[in-house]
Order: sequence, then C-alpha cells, then structure tokens
Amino acid sequence: MATATAAAAGQVTPKRKPVFVKVEDLKPGTSGHTLIVKVVETTPVKTSQRPHSARALLSRPAPPARIAECVVGDETGTIIFTARNEQVDVMKHGTTVILRNAKIVMLKRTTMRLAVDKWGRIEVTGAAKFAVKEDNNLSLVEYELVTVSDESMN
Repeated sequence: MATATAAAAGQVTPKRKPVFVKVEDLKPGTSGHTLIVKVVETTPVKTSQRPHSARALLSRPAPPARIAECVVGDETGTIIFTARNEQVDVMKHGTTVILRNAKIVMLKRTTMRLAVDKWGRIEVTGAAKFAVKEDNNLSLVEYELVTVSDESMN
C-alpha cells in the first residue's frame, strides 16, 4: 500500500541492491537467494508423458516438460540446480549465470536442490573469475527432519 501511495505522489522508490550469497551458505527450506555460479555439468532428465485430466479435454496435448539437472557452483562448493523448459537452453557447460530469487527445494525430504521458479530469473553474465570447488557438493549431504518436543526445551 505504501508503494501505491508513493507512486501516486510521483515519488520513485529506490531499488535495493541484491545481496549475493555463496553456495556454502545455502540452507534447507530457504528462498530468495541471489548467486553467481558457473555451470559445471548438465544432464538431461527423461520425463514421462502423463495425461493430465484438464489437458485431456483440450484438442492439443501439452508438450512434454524439458528438465535438466545441472551441477553449478562457485569457489565455496557445488549444488545441483534443476532447470526447467527454457532454462535448459541457458544452462550450458562452462556458462556463468546469475540466479535471482532462487530457492532450495528438498528432494525426497533429504537432499537439497536449487531451483528458480516463475518469480525468479536466470541471467547469463561474463566469464567467472573463480575456480569451482567441486569436492564440496551440498546436494550429497542428507538432512533429516527432527521434531523437537516442548518438554526437551525446558
């Protein structure tokens, strides 16, 4: 509401600078990350064509989704990025990209994957000046959801 009032008054709200994070700082269940990463490896994933009930009523079936799992990283570590549809074309081996509004998605509730949904953005940038640290893959770390009872906190 404050931005609508400011826009009506003719004031321009200044944009805030993005806060870039490193791969090693990513935690499960977090979102809104901005990272500069280099694509180390891209592997296309075969998707199955399942009939969707709403799409079955239409005359033309939906094209199959294109998905690729890309290992991306910076000088602190690597993580698997799930690229979907047109994102697959951008994520080529050796490309340096800026991932804006990226989120951590838990695969099978145990391992982390990085993803950019429709609210995020992927931008190709100049060549990276860093060497990717490939021996610290955060997607290989398994997490376990632990419930903490109120009694143990006292």
